[in-house]
Amino acid sequence: MSKALLPKIDLDLCIGCGACVASCPYSVIEMDGDFAKVVRPADCRQVKDCVTACPVSAITMEELEYDDSGLKS
Repeated sequence: MSKALLPKIDLDLCIGCGACVASCPYSVIEMDGDFAKVVRPADCRQVKDCVTACPVSAITMEELEYDDSGLKS
């Protein structure tokens, strides 16, 4: 288990527009149905383009735990 500053997506706010996916230069986020999801947390370099790109401020950067299967709740 690792810990890092990573994007946290509030699914109550996410509108599924994909702006965060398009803005991430490291392909950390992908669409999962109608919502964005962090799929490659180890690749995040804290550029924060996803935070800036989100039109509804659904993404924050937080210290989160993850492993090879993804983020942990």
